[in-house]
Amino acid sequence: MSDNLEEIKNYLKKKSDKKIFLITGKKSFNKSGANLRFKSLLSKINLEIYFKRSFVPEINELKKIISLIKKFKPDIILAIGGGTVIDYAKAACCTDLKQLTFKKIILGKVEHVKKYELCVIPTTAGSGAEVTSNAVIFIKNSKFSFENSNLIADNFFILPSLVLKLNQKIKASSGFDAIAQAIESLISIKSNRVSVNFAKQSLKLSIKNYLNFLKSPNKSNAFEMCLSANLSGKAINISKTTAPHAVSYPFTSYFKISHGHAVSLTLEKFLMFNYNNINYSKANFNLKDRYKTLFKITKTNSIIELIFFLKKLKREANLEDDFKKMNIDIEKNLGKILKGVNELRLKNNPINITKNDISNILLV
Repeated sequence: MSDNLEEIKNYLKKKSDKKIFLITGKKSFNKSGANLRFKSLLSKINLEIYFKRSFVPEINELKKIISLIKKFKPDIILAIGGGTVIDYAKAACCTDLKQLTFKKIILGKVEHVKKYELCVIPTTAGSGAEVTSNAVIFIKNSKFSFENSNLIADNFFILPSLVLKLNQKIKASSGFDAIAQAIESLISIKSNRVSVNFAKQSLKLSIKNYLNFLKSPNKSNAFEMCLSANLSGKAINISKTTAPHAVSYPFTSYFKISHGHAVSLTLEKFLMFNYNNINYSKANFNLKDRYKTLFKITKTNSIIELIFFLKKLKREANLEDDFKKMNIDIEKNLGKILKGVNELRLKNNPINITKNDISNILLV
């Protein structure tokens, strides 16, 4: 993984006779410097550009993108952007419009047949979406996931310099997502030896570089955070995420809180809940040992120290987690928050969690 345009140049030169449909975000494309980096390269290619409009990947915009792609008939779909852009590209790459019925989506029966080559260039260091086999889609503020090996990018290129120019909020939020993904992966009931190894490597890198990347960003810590994000993506591609991610989606869809920030709102709360109920673990591994791994990597000695460590990390990253200060009335909005919880991700949690448990955790 290096910040070298030569690999991309060589890739695009080989594809010079191909038609490319580019999906990107207008702000991220400009602010990351991607427009300047790729302008001359893309000017020589038969190209159509689509700038995404929605904050999260929404079903209606996905349908529009698929229609435009069908009309343009590209050979390659290129995604340059963050999670929403990449999710759109992955879903559009191998999904027919006729598959996108509400019934098929909620039942997980959508078929995915890859029709185009997919190339991804992330502009954030967070989700590792370039190496995962799922794509998120929202329908009326409820989150659903497409999961299929065809959704994995055929090619991806990591350019750490692209993440350096993004604003602090995006860097803080996406970087914390990498941290949360690694932590959740470690305790997910679907974790295995391979995912644990990826998660540990990712967490060591992010803990070491996260705050430096925010306060004194340079190519070195940007590279390390990009690598951490990539490894966390590989980890959750196996283990999937747990309760903090499951509960994060309504905070993003209803209150427009960026994904990583939304996950950070409940990470410590669920870590504490799991630890307090550790004797009821349904995992086929020793959950106490996984917590010991977390303590070791974060250089803490107890669950209380781990919680304080994560809270301090968020405080220094300016990631607010006080609902009142964020003008979120939990009691008033509890119904729709609970309705938006993703049950599939919740099932991966090592301790069974009911809607009543979630209510109590959020209202404390």
